[in-house]
Amino acid sequence: MSSIPWESILAVLRETAGSDAPSVSQVMRERPDPFSVLVSTIISLRTKDAVTVTSSRRLLSRAADPAAILALAEDEIGRLIYPAGFYKTKARTLRTIASILIERYGGKVPGTSEELLSLPGVGRKTTNLVLSEAFGVDAICVDTHVHRISNRNGWVKSRDPEGTEYGLMEVLPVRYWREINPLLVLYGQRVCTPQSPHCSSCALSPWCARIGVEKSR
Repeated sequence: MSSIPWESILAVLRETAGSDAPSVSQVMRERPDPFSVLVSTIISLRTKDAVTVTSSRRLLSRAADPAAILALAEDEIGRLIYPAGFYKTKARTLRTIASILIERYGGKVPGTSEELLSLPGVGRKTTNLVLSEAFGVDAICVDTHVHRISNRNGWVKSRDPEGTEYGLMEVLPVRYWREINPLLVLYGQRVCTPQSPHCSSCALSPWCARIGVEKSR
């Protein structure tokens, strides 16, 4: 059994987050269906939260299902999600995914890891976020914040997000799997930042190994 004080750690993360939520979670609160979560997650890749929210809302207000996405030209999708990162590539990907969903899954987003990973542009991060946020499946979504904070604190030792995911599955109680991503995303944006983290005011500092931290505030 893990000796990591998860209950105390989660209490700190929840207090810091308050009622706030990352971008995809904000969209999910408005549109909890799997397609909206999948679309907003794809838009969120390499994109700031504020842009993700506005771009997702703009697109989903025009096209809330695969058929509606296919009814839009690729250029129009790109204009709707601009200035999301790689918006042209994402527009092409979204149309391709919409076509596959209609042809293979009756216009529905599949609810298994294997099926989601078979979709173009969908990796483990997107898959696990869709599973946890849209289907209520216990899954750990590892983005840059989860990867950084988990290794910095010494919870896992991994060079890549996939290794961090499997490492957390070994030490993190299942009841926290769905919750850990949004909490660490917000904590990583506000306190445990990539450069010069706010260690002096970090409530996790009593348990943090500070691995790789050379400068802090």
